[in-house]
Amino acid sequence: MASPVPSLGQLVSDAICLFKKNFGDEAPKIAACAPGRVNLIGEHTDYNQGYVLPMALSLVTVVVGSASSGQEATIVTASEEADEPRKVDLTLPVEGFPLSPGLPHWANYVKGVMDHYRACPLPGFRAVVVSSVPLGSGLSSSASLEVAFYTFLQQLRPDDGDNLSKAIACQQAEHTHAGVPCGIMDQLVSVLGMEGHALLIDCRSLESIPVPLTDAGLVFLITNSNVKHSLASSEYALRRAQCEKAASILRKPSLRDATMNDLEAQESRAQLDDVTYRRACHVIGEICRTLKAAESLKRGAYQEFGKLMVESHNSLRDLYEVSCKDLDDLVCAAMEVEGVFGSRMTGGGFGGCTITLLKDHAIDRTIQNIQERYSGTPTFYVATPSEGARALKLS
Repeated sequence: MASPVPSLGQLVSDAICLFKKNFGDEAPKIAACAPGRVNLIGEHTDYNQGYVLPMALSLVTVVVGSASSGQEATIVTASEEADEPRKVDLTLPVEGFPLSPGLPHWANYVKGVMDHYRACPLPGFRAVVVSSVPLGSGLSSSASLEVAFYTFLQQLRPDDGDNLSKAIACQQAEHTHAGVPCGIMDQLVSVLGMEGHALLIDCRSLESIPVPLTDAGLVFLITNSNVKHSLASSEYALRRAQCEKAASILRKPSLRDATMNDLEAQESRAQLDDVTYRRACHVIGEICRTLKAAESLKRGAYQEFGKLMVESHNSLRDLYEVSCKDLDDLVCAAMEVEGVFGSRMTGGGFGGCTITLLKDHAIDRTIQNIQERYSGTPTFYVATPSEGARALKLS
C-alpha cells in the first residue's frame, strides 16, 4: 500500500501545537507552505541550462509563526531526521553582516533565505517548521523548506512579489549556505507548481509551460528506496564541473547549445576524455528526451513517454553514473509488471526515489512486486500534481 500522507490541515495543526509548546499559549499569526517536487524526466539538465519536466507534490513544508520585538529570530523544526539542535536563535542579518553557515545543518537553508530575502530589514520573529517531504529522498525537501520560509517572510515584510526573483533568491540560499551548486528547477517548481499539471521549464529563459496530467486512468508512483543521499557531496559538484569542462571544450556557453554532432566531431573527440564525453552525452541526450517526453504527455502517448523514462534511467546509470544498485533494482521490478509504461530514478541520484508511470489498476501489483523483489524497505507515494507555494489562513 502507498504510504499515507498527512493532510495540509494536519501539518498546520501539528505546527501550531509545537509553536505553543515552545513559545507559550499564544497562537501563531501567520503561516505558509511550499511543496516538494518529483521530476518526471530531465535529470542534471537544469544547471546545464536545459529543459526539465517536474511537478509539485502534495508533500509540503509548512511554516507558522509570529513577529516579535527585537533583532532576534527563533526557529524550531519538528523533523526527527534533522540534526541537533532543532531550535536555533539567530540575530537578524544586516547589510554587510550576513549569517554564516554552520551547525545545525538544517538551519543553513533558513539562514540562506534570510540573507537573500529581497526586502529589508526583517523584523524579529518566532517560527516553527513542519514537513511531510522526506529528507534525502530526492523529492527536494530543501527547496520546499527554502520556498516555504521565503513565503513566510513575505508576510512579515512583503517584497515586490516577483515569483522568478523569489525562486532565484532561494536557489542562491542553497548555493551560499548549504554548499550545493543546484540548478533552478527545484525552487522554481516549488514556487510555480500548478494543480493537475507538470511544468516544462526552460532553465535558461525560466519560461514554464503547463503540461496537463488529467487522465484519470494514469498514475505516477514514487518509490522511495530509503537510501539517503546528499547533494552537498563532492559527486554533485564534480558532475557540474565536468559539464562545464565539456561545454568549454566544445566552445559552447553551456551543453544546452551543444548537439550530438558537436560531441562526435573529430576535434572534440580528440580533446574530450572518456568520462567528460559520457557526461556530455547524457546531458545532450536528456535535453532532447525531455522535449520529446513533454510532447508525448500532451498527446497521451504514454508508451512513448515510458520508453523515454527508461532511456533516461539507463543514461543516468551508464553515462552520468549517478544511479545505484537500489535504484536499478526498483526500476527493474517496476518494469516487470503489466500496466507499467516506464520507470526511472529521479532526483540527484546515489539513492532517493524512482518515479513510475502506470495504469491506476496496476498500482497494487506494482507495489507488491517491488516489495517482493527489492532487498530494502521501500515506501510508496501516489504523486498528485499540486499547487505551488502560498500563504495560509489561520483560523
